[in-house]
Amino acid sequence: MKKYILLVLFIAAGMGSSFAQEWQTDLSTAKEIAKSKDLPIVLVFQGSDWCAPCIKLDREVWSTDEFKTYAKNHYVMLQADFPRRKNNALSPEQKDKNKALAEKYNKNGIFPFVVVMNGDGEVFGETSYKKLSPKEYINEMNSFIK
Repeated sequence: MKKYILLVLFIAAGMGSSFAQEWQTDLSTAKEIAKSKDLPIVLVFQGSDWCAPCIKLDREVWSTDEFKTYAKNHYVMLQADFPRRKNNALSPEQKDKNKALAEKYNKNGIFPFVVVMNGDGEVFGETSYKKLSPKEYINEMNSFIK
């Protein structure tokens, strides 16, 4: 019986990881992937532990199975997080990378802020939190892509 329960748990864990969102945290890596797969980059500026609209966008769009399934084959997801709580602190290197991204792509410091770009960093369009379904949000982002 224990073996059966363990088998079911491993299968369930495997199914969950097949929908796992793969977020990049380095622009150079995201650009390489985007160019090699001919995909746009979706750069998300967020304050994961303090920004209510960021948390809503994550819950209502980024974390849904519908979005994750679509994004897996259509986008390179790049995250620039700016947490404030000590227990969520990023490494100094990651803080510097995120700051550089903000200086280039989010000069007004908007949170959340979503930038859709190509593998060369050319911006197609920008958006923020909107009360949209995952499908509607996907359609909005796709409307930017040239």
